[in-house]
Amino acid sequence: MAAESSEGEEETKLSGGNQLLIVDDDLTEMGKKAAWSVSSCKPGNGVSSLRDDNLETYWQSDGGQPHLVNIQFQKKVRLQLIVLYVDFKLDESYTPSKVSIRAGDGFHNLKVILIIGLDLIGMVNYLVMTLGTFLGD
Repeated sequence: MAAESSEGEEETKLSGGNQLLIVDDDLTEMGKKAAWSVSSCKPGNGVSSLRDDNLETYWQSDGGQPHLVNIQFQKKVRLQLIVLYVDFKLDESYTPSKVSIRAGDGFHNLKVILIIGLDLIGMVNYLVMTLGTFLGD
């Protein structure tokens, strides 16, 4: 989930499994305004499984590393958060050990704005990555 600042929006709730994510009123879920693609996927575990708000489905890559999720917006947007749901028990070897966030005007000028090394063994929760500091706030 990607979020942008906005006033007067309803809170977004993603549910499934045993977790619930509640987003502050001043944030808007921006993922619906983007075109999503993945570097590879196993049949039935592509973008739709990544975006379906069901915590029991997930994207499963099928190819060499790095495994990529590309999110493209039609116009420039200012993102504040990126939220990933991680369930090590469900996806074990597919749980990421590193997340790299890149931003730019297109594929050819992406710059790394955040790299997070993860130790998620046993984790079942949301991973919230705040971007404001990295985008010049």
